[in-house]
Amino acid sequence: MGRGFDVRVVVVWALLLNLYLFPSKASASLRLNHYSNTTCPNVEKIVRDAVTKKFNQTFVTVPATLRLFFHDCFVQGCDASVMIASTANNKAEKDNPINLSLAGDGFDTVIKAKAAVDATPGCRNKVSCADILAMAARDVVALAGGPSYRVRLGRLDGLSSTSSSVDGNLPLPSFKLDQLTSMFASRGLDLGDMIALSAAHTIGFSHCNQFANRIYNYSGNTLLGVVDPTINTEYVKKLRSMCPKNVDPRIAIDMDPTTPQVFDNMYYKNLQQGKGLFTSDQVLYTDSRSKPFVEFWASNSLAFERAFINAMTRLGRVGVKMGSQGNIRRDCSVFN
Repeated sequence: MGRGFDVRVVVVWALLLNLYLFPSKASASLRLNHYSNTTCPNVEKIVRDAVTKKFNQTFVTVPATLRLFFHDCFVQGCDASVMIASTANNKAEKDNPINLSLAGDGFDTVIKAKAAVDATPGCRNKVSCADILAMAARDVVALAGGPSYRVRLGRLDGLSSTSSSVDGNLPLPSFKLDQLTSMFASRGLDLGDMIALSAAHTIGFSHCNQFANRIYNYSGNTLLGVVDPTINTEYVKKLRSMCPKNVDPRIAIDMDPTTPQVFDNMYYKNLQQGKGLFTSDQVLYTDSRSKPFVEFWASNSLAFERAFINAMTRLGRVGVKMGSQGNIRRDCSVFN
């Protein structure tokens, strides 16, 4: 291959080496087979079986669970605080406006996996909801055709969940690269992690109001029908046919127009064709800083899968609760 390709390879893998050279402090507290010796030896199989059963009922299990994991980790760390139900005295994370779009199937997946674990002799109230969510997120990726990987366990469930804690702590569809990198960096995730995790948009769906400005009123332009110039023109026609003005906001649109129910590297190939649904997707190709990653992973699915595993591992370490910082909830939706 040419010199340009070799440079991109060096850039991508140099950033990914940070995972091994500079591991986070939390990684020392999480470990493989955390429950295997004395607590709940078969927990991973129990969770996998419950997740598989839910997956066989509806494919929505995959994007819903993966998105739930992301939204949980980014707000107060990977502590299942997003699972907590609001009460008369506390509006919880899940009822923040940005989280109202989280599909119920994600919550249901964790709840059913927790019930299966607790129904197993010796396992009751021994495994945290946070760990179950981390395992479930791993399992749905594999069920959709993505890579399988091992998850380090030992997280405790958080003791706080407030709607206000969500504000400003999740990336928006309108974000540009600087906004994305800044938000991810504040959680110990680098540029490569962000671009790898963005590929979760290779599955799942969004709603018309999340990208309508790109196909009808780009950048607030008052001229009728002004379109974001980075979008593929044929893709715009397709999106307009599915999302006419004043359409029901509940209409779901696949994030990946090509292979929407397969976890693969098609996300990056779509970006190369101008078929990123959100500004925060397409900017990964239009910005010269992130474009080499997109081009490399679009051409090398194995390298993408390795990068995604590394990024998910690092994401799973964000804000992990230990010791007095948390506990193991009896009910994932209620504090003990």
